[in-house]
Amino acid sequence: MTTKRYGTKELEKEIGGLTFGKLLESQRKCEEMSQKDFAALLGISASSLCDLEKGRKIPSASRAMEIATILGVSEGLWVEVALQDQFYEQGIDLKVSVV
Repeated sequence: MTTKRYGTKELEKEIGGLTFGKLLESQRKCEEMSQKDFAALLGISASSLCDLEKGRKIPSASRAMEIATILGVSEGLWVEVALQDQFYEQGIDLKVSVV
């Protein structure tokens, strides 16, 4: 049996680039929470959560950090992804890397 190596490049080919919305939705689903319950945890409305997950809204870097802190996950990754989304939305072709 051959095991296929599956990393970020393969994941990106399958589902596209990582966005804040995809990251947020993935975290919620891993926690097995409804949008309503997850929104309450974050202190936002369910409609705001839906807008974030669908990419209709992109959080500021400080809001992304707040969300990461609430979730107890890597702040750097979440801020990096939010900034990358902001650049993409503005047509700026620049990769962000938070150290």
